[in-house]
Amino acid sequence: MTRASAITLNALSLYAVALVLAAAFAAQLLLHELPCPLCLLQRLQFAVLAIGPILNVRFGPRPSHYALSLLAAAAGAAFSTRQVLLHIMPGDAGYGTALFGYHYYTWALIGFATAIVLLAAILLFDRQFEQDSAAGPPAPGAFATSAVWLVIALTALNVVSTLLECGFGACADNPVAYELLNR
Repeated sequence: MTRASAITLNALSLYAVALVLAAAFAAQLLLHELPCPLCLLQRLQFAVLAIGPILNVRFGPRPSHYALSLLAAAAGAAFSTRQVLLHIMPGDAGYGTALFGYHYYTWALIGFATAIVLLAAILLFDRQFEQDSAAGPPAPGAFATSAVWLVIALTALNVVSTLLECGFGACADNPVAYELLNR
């Protein structure tokens, strides 16, 4: 795999993260389902997961960039596993609406596990890390640059909505209203 194709794959992964963040945000706004604290941690980990691909797009692929994403995916998998285990008892309806039979936190666990496998697989291609000493970092194209800004914008929107939901204190376990809007 060449550096250029690795950057394209990183841009595609950013679009995947943007899709996850947008879907969670859409469920919050359209279905009026406020995310719980564990849900917010999972969203945060998806945003942190995007740091590796953003660095790869900007500075070129490096194993350390992929390692940042691997750590974020592992933490996100731990958070989503915790939430799955909280709602695994028979008779527990789960938290929020199910999508295709699974709750969002179960989809998050699937997403984080998939990210771990894909990140490990992409690390197997050493050629992407070869760099021409005379050349600087690759110039990202419009496709990759748009992916970076889309993830940044969705992350910023999620931060604002979290601030509105939780205010400046701890988030409610089962939120029903935006704290800052109800004052």
